[in-house]
Amino acid sequence: MGNYKVVKQAINYELANFLFNYFLLKREAVAHMYNTNMTYDTGILGTFTDKQVLNTYSIYGDPTFDTLLMKILPVMKKETGLEVVPTYSYARMYKKGDILKRHKDRPSCEISTTINLGGDPWPIFIDGTGADSVIDEYKNIHKPNAPKGTKVLLEVGDMLVYSGCELEHWREEFMGDYQSQFFLHYVDKNGKNKEYALDSRPFIGAPPESKKN
Repeated sequence: MGNYKVVKQAINYELANFLFNYFLLKREAVAHMYNTNMTYDTGILGTFTDKQVLNTYSIYGDPTFDTLLMKILPVMKKETGLEVVPTYSYARMYKKGDILKRHKDRPSCEISTTINLGGDPWPIFIDGTGADSVIDEYKNIHKPNAPKGTKVLLEVGDMLVYSGCELEHWREEFMGDYQSQFFLHYVDKNGKNKEYALDSRPFIGAPPESKKN
């Protein structure tokens, strides 16, 4: 595959809209549980302590989303031309004022896709040059001559396939109310990151607490 590509209508609107509303409902339920001390912040329920986007609800390896991780696997094989294997799913429900800082991903995200599940439009930027411009991801500091990147605006159900470890990607300040993005991560079965299959979990759908390391 090239470094990145857009796949139109990777999932249909009905499925995307169902997942968007499922995720929004889960966010509200988990927030209530935390606020009323019914439970504490755990990986299996999701978290509001994501270091990349502060105070924004996200979840790792939700069984519903990991099911889509497997459903999209044939599409990823076709679009990349590689024998990819799944690592994990991740999802965020972005809110007004959020920024996704410029960054590259860890080895488990060798080949990734982000799918627009719904909400207000919000473009992602991706630098196809492969430059290393980030000085401090969490402080959002990068070199002053960093490439501006390409603006990609996905419609509901569209997905961007990209080499997450090679290409810096980011989002500027979100001015809408809500926007949900779904991330599916894979590695090349025959590549240098094959040891990260399943992201060191015992099986697809297992929570982050189950990871071997």
